[in-house]
Amino acid sequence: QVQLAESGGGSVEPGRSLRLSCTGSPYRSSSHCLAWFRRAPGKEREAVATLDSRGTANYADSVKGRFTISKDNAKNILYLQMNDLKPEDTAIYTCAAEGWLPPCPPLGQLGLTPRTDFGYWGRGTQVTVSS
Repeated sequence: QVQLAESGGGSVEPGRSLRLSCTGSPYRSSSHCLAWFRRAPGKEREAVATLDSRGTANYADSVKGRFTISKDNAKNILYLQMNDLKPEDTAIYTCAAEGWLPPCPPLGQLGLTPRTDFGYWGRGTQVTVSS
């Protein structure tokens, strides 16, 4: 079974940057939607950003302007560049993939129905932001 794999998490001080990577997506040139989610302690899973196969990205309001989702098509690696990190960004970050035609569903609808839930997930990487 396909298993995505995240890397790049760690512990940083507020204001610093991290770049997360996600490998193993079964979708290279075909239609797809890729995403980053996070789950903070005691909170529900939150969709952070999505990227469809046309290159259109969408972000949660809480990370807009600070995070950038991108993909290296040659290497088939999904990234999440996180700048100006804040303590409230502390969470386990997980990548996901599904073969939907673009555009990706709105972030607020992801996971609400079987048709908006991803079939491929990673196990997550911890990001901790503290001084």
